[in-house]
Amino acid sequence: MSERVYPAADVGDETPTPLDELEAARERLEQATQRIEDHGSDAVTEAAEAYRNADDLLTEYVDRATGTGRENFQAYVELEGRFSTLVESLPDDLKARAAFDDALDAIDKRRLSESDFKRARDALEPAARYADLLDEREAAREALDDARTVAAKRRRELDDEIGERERLVELGTADLDAPVERLRDPIEHYNEAVREAFSAFLHETSARDVFTLLERSQWYPFVEFRRPPADLREYVQASADGEYTIPELLEFADYSRSKLEHYVESADVLKRRVATQQTYLDGIDAEPLTVEWPPGPAGALRRRVREYRPFVARVAGEETVDRLRAVRECTFEDEYDRLQTAAQAVVQLTPDEREQLASGALDAELEALRGEQAALEAALEIDDPV
Repeated sequence: MSERVYPAADVGDETPTPLDELEAARERLEQATQRIEDHGSDAVTEAAEAYRNADDLLTEYVDRATGTGRENFQAYVELEGRFSTLVESLPDDLKARAAFDDALDAIDKRRLSESDFKRARDALEPAARYADLLDEREAAREALDDARTVAAKRRRELDDEIGERERLVELGTADLDAPVERLRDPIEHYNEAVREAFSAFLHETSARDVFTLLERSQWYPFVEFRRPPADLREYVQASADGEYTIPELLEFADYSRSKLEHYVESADVLKRRVATQQTYLDGIDAEPLTVEWPPGPAGALRRRVREYRPFVARVAGEETVDRLRAVRECTFEDEYDRLQTAAQAVVQLTPDEREQLASGALDAELEALRGEQAALEAALEIDDPV
């Protein structure tokens, strides 16, 4: 079958947007459908089916029926009989009916060559365009389905982009001269205390008890300790070596096997369990119990402090718990939201973003993104036949 390309709608010289692509794909399908309806849908389908049957026969026999051998001649006889039966069965009012007679004439010879098959296919060309019409409609339908997928993806991306611009606009309203140290100082004092306390906890507490604490954190979403690997956890729980502290186990991992025999139940087991997990053990620190800077919204920070408290009480003294409590008390101050927004702005706004805010460019960009989102949502609400 000859190749035919139906051009998509012209969207100009600029790179088309997902909305442009969707509208072009929709127009392409409408045009493909209309071309079929102009000829009559049933008539096009009937002619296309007849063409494909004829083309399939030519494809099936092109290698077998060409040549001078006996088997080639037998294949030719089969082809002529089957092709003749096909043509005779076609209705007289079939679209491009004469093309099938011409194709039969092209192979009505005692010996066939590949050029005869080419002439037969050329003769079928008037009928081929009806199959092309159906192929184009199917291709247009697939293109529309793909365009809808791309447009839906872009709509989701716009949610994120708009949210980010809205966040920047909100930060742009912040008072950059606000006394953010009223939040920063309590947080820094607490973080310093909990880091020091956790370091002491690791050096004074058995690995088994530390692992118990880490395992407990799985029920506290804000306490993001990594759980111990299963084989290491089982070793620490089952072996008497679990009574050692984590720093001691890490030190033992560097000992020779002969030296280890004086300290642990099995040098080989310790080497397998501890030496292979040194990166994990070295990474156990107080960071999952620290408060980030700048802090989050008041409600989120209160929940975080509430989840931290039992862990801090376990690893530190009352003074550190009091410092954590002081962080929570900050969230009840009338000025918290203003100070928190200012802290976010100071840390997160780049010089370019501040310039965009000052010039109004960010507001214009946000408006354009919202317009694109609204247009995509309207376009995707259409129930396309895909």
